[in-house]
Amino acid sequence: MNSNNSAQMDRMPQPTRNDWLSILALGLIWGGTFMVISVALRGYGPLTVACARTTLGAVSLVLLAVAMRRTLPRWSAALAAHVAVIGALSTALPFFLISWGQQSVPSAFAGLSMAAVPLFVLPLAHVFLPDDRLTPRRAAGFSLGFAGAAMLIGPAALQGLSAGLPQLACVAAALCYAISGILTRRCPPIDPIVLAAATLLVGAVILVPAMILVEGVPEPARPDAMLAIVALGLIPTALAALLRVTVIRSAGPSFMTLTNYQVPLWSVLFGVVFLKESLPLQFFAALALILGGLAVSQRR
Repeated sequence: MNSNNSAQMDRMPQPTRNDWLSILALGLIWGGTFMVISVALRGYGPLTVACARTTLGAVSLVLLAVAMRRTLPRWSAALAAHVAVIGALSTALPFFLISWGQQSVPSAFAGLSMAAVPLFVLPLAHVFLPDDRLTPRRAAGFSLGFAGAAMLIGPAALQGLSAGLPQLACVAAALCYAISGILTRRCPPIDPIVLAAATLLVGAVILVPAMILVEGVPEPARPDAMLAIVALGLIPTALAALLRVTVIRSAGPSFMTLTNYQVPLWSVLFGVVFLKESLPLQFFAALALILGGLAVSQRR
């Protein structure tokens, strides 16, 4: 890492008004994503859903980058490695884990799992980002939220591995997002649109052959599932990836995690109102612990 990048990371990033507006938009977009995934799964398998949204999102952002004539970076081994790992951990792996998990758990549960992202970011940022240290207050918030995440997974995971795998898959997706957020902040200089497009391309390269080998080439399905696939690729994938990268590069990964206050609330609302999902009291107790941990750790 050169001295300019080190000095940039040592300065505490200051969120702008656009950063705050992006956070609000992302909370709403990602909160509704899990409902749309549930609709897409009515006609397609989890790998196909993950692959279709990634590929469509990649194509959209590549075309946008070309139309806007964005500047391509000088590729180095460090930049290529960052893009490859960020692409795998921010698109391919979590998209599949969420889609696979949602075959067995309500969409609201998947949304609640995303509240764990800031909890994973706290210790990672302490180690890898000089301007994001884990203070005693943040450590207390992490402990409180971790208890909520354990409650969210539930005792089924302790009774048998297979019983808790869908829940663990959703929480593992949250961990993937946390790690990719840290890496995005540490990534060498690159245009945000180019970075978002490149990471989605990486995800597509991983998921396309996996989909063909496991689920085959997708065929036309019921109209609502096909419409859901298109919506997933354009809004919570292409548009959200662009907003996410821009916010992290501008204000840092810890600020980005403020979306996770909103995502669980929106996901529960959409799941209950539109999909008629019923949630046990355990989910709401877990949400209270996680949001309480976030409030303690993020209090200014």
